[in-house]
Amino acid sequence: MLNPVSCILYSGGAAGTEQFFGSLAENWGIEEVNYSFEGHQAERKRGVRILTSEELALKDVSLTYVSKLMNREYTRAPMFRKVLQSICWQVSSGDQIIVIGAIQEDKTVKGGTGWGAELAKICNKPLLVFDQPSGKWFSWSNDDWAVAENPVINAKHFTATGTRFLENNGRVAIQDLFARSFTR
Repeated sequence: MLNPVSCILYSGGAAGTEQFFGSLAENWGIEEVNYSFEGHQAERKRGVRILTSEELALKDVSLTYVSKLMNREYTRAPMFRKVLQSICWQVSSGDQIIVIGAIQEDKTVKGGTGWGAELAKICNKPLLVFDQPSGKWFSWSNDDWAVAENPVINAKHFTATGTRFLENNGRVAIQDLFARSFTR
C-alpha cells in the first residue's frame, strides 16, 4: 500500500470521473496536478496547471492518425485538439494510467477518453480500465484486455481520466480502488 501524501494524481479536472478522482485524492491527502488550458472548463480548481500554447504544441498529435487508431472520426475543432494535447500531458506524467469508461469491441475505450487509454498502450504504461457496462476492471496485457481482480494503484505518480458520465458503479469502483491502494 502507498502512503497517499507521497503520491500525485495527474488529471484534467473535468466533470465526472476526473472530478471524482480529484475529490477523493484531496480527501486522502494526495497532491493533484490538473492540466488545463485557456478556455477549458475544469471542475477541479485544486492543483490546476494551465498549459501555454507552446506547451500544448509540444504534445501535438495528428487528428488523422488518432482517428485511424481509434477507428472513428473526430472533430477538427481547435478546442478538441487542445483536449487531446492535454491528455498527452496527463499520460506522459503518470507511471500508471487509470481510465473509467466503456471498452468497445475493437478494444478501444469509447469517446475522447479512449485517446488516453490508447496513448498509455503506445507508451507501454500500466493501464487499468473500469468498464462501466460490465462493472469490471481490466488491465491491458499482451495486446488484449484481461480481467483485473481487485487492482491497486501501485505508482506514486498516477494518471486518472475517464467519462464525464460517471455511474454509481464507477464511483464505487474508484472508492474501493483508493481503499485497496492507500494507507490512512
